[in-house]
This record gives sequence, structure tokens and C-alpha cells, in this order.
Amino acid sequence: MSCGKPHETDCSEVLERVFLFLDREMEDADCSQIQRHLDECAPCLQKYDLEGLVKSLVARSCGQDRPPSDLRQKVLLRIRAVHVEISEDSGPPAG
Repeated sequence: MSCGKPHETDCSEVLERVFLFLDREMEDADCSQIQRHLDECAPCLQKYDLEGLVKSLVARSCGQDRPPSDLRQKVLLRIRAVHVEISEDSGPPAG
């Protein structure tokens, strides 16, 4: 994904690392870099907000139980699959 505008950090890199950013599982400098990108890139900020919402819903649903170790990977794969479906559906009209 790219919004088409030049950024210090590419949109696809930001979105690949958004869960690490949400969990603060990266160096402070990297967090700052991601935050700067989100501050200037509305499409990535919308995606970040969606990821944050999903993460909070999962946390609420799981309570204090630890989620299965493969849950994160399953969620990421499903999000990518939906993203591909949406991209294919919004492609140019057949003609």
C-alpha cells in the first residue's frame, strides 16, 4: 500500500510494523519514525486506527487469558487476504 506521496518511511514498511508499534516492541527511534509517518499520512493513520481497534477488541475478549501463540499470525493473514479481496474488487471495470 502506498498513498502516493513521498515519505521518509514507506507506507508498506509502516503497515508491516504497525503491531510492533502498537505494542511498543521497537526502539524509541523507530517508534518516533512510525509516529511521524502516521502524523502525515492519512491512509496509514486510518489503517493504524483499525489495527488498534482490532487489538483492543481482542484484548477485551480474551480478558486475562493469553491468546494462542499463532493468533497474531492468523489475524495478519486474514487482514492481508481481505485487503487483497478489496483491492481486486475495486480494480478497473471490465470492459
